[in-house]
Amino acid sequence: MARDVYVMDITDFRPLVSVTPLRFLRWVTRGFREEGQAAETAAAAMQASRGKHPGAIELVGAWYAVGVTGHQQFRAFSLYACHGGWAGGWRRMVELYQGVPDSLFLSPIDGVRFTATSVPLVAAPGSPAVGAVCDGSVRGPFAVVEFTDVRTGAGLDYLAAVTEQRRPVMADYGFQLAGAYEVAFSRRQVCTLWCGGVDGHVGLLRARDAARGLDDAVLADDRLVAWERTSAAFLDGDSRELMLAAFAGPPLSPAQ
Repeated sequence: MARDVYVMDITDFRPLVSVTPLRFLRWVTRGFREEGQAAETAAAAMQASRGKHPGAIELVGAWYAVGVTGHQQFRAFSLYACHGGWAGGWRRMVELYQGVPDSLFLSPIDGVRFTATSVPLVAAPGSPAVGAVCDGSVRGPFAVVEFTDVRTGAGLDYLAAVTEQRRPVMADYGFQLAGAYEVAFSRRQVCTLWCGGVDGHVGLLRARDAARGLDDAVLADDRLVAWERTSAAFLDGDSRELMLAAFAGPPLSPAQ
């Protein structure tokens, strides 16, 4: 089967006015339109075709950065599934640029975004199938995204270790694996995405401290430290985890 393909947009805002990411997240979850407005862009039309066309894109997650976990303040994340993989939604997204038509530009939110980066992601073996992601089988009020620099060509081996060794440990703290991805067009970077809650997040942090002899009030979980030793064998740089707060609407976000 063809590999599942996603695109994660990471968006920053200036000036530091907190209402701008709110406006952006509402715009994204409403299908690239302001409230009450019809779709005007090619991207909006493509998302509206989900379920009707094998080349559709679908918003599957939208989050606001939990700034205290190390983010640049006021940052939004959105994740899109490219139905049909490289030959489906990905191809249609690239074809949007042919001739650089007026519909390519996202003029309704000019001035809202300051910078934005689109990160193409390709699912590794063991990553949840796109159907499970889109039907809400994986969800949570928070998410943890991790970008990891690995040795050249070691991405799939690292992600295999994640699904085999880390996944069951994270599950004990209420976190579901939402995605294990190679970063496309890079031979050295991978990404993992987990959905869970605050209780599990705090429990994991304390159990890790206890395993390192830094918290004697909770039970140590030596598996957490063992995973860090395992992952270190693949690393060629940093592995940075950041926490995200789900913005309701997409499948990975909880229902309200």
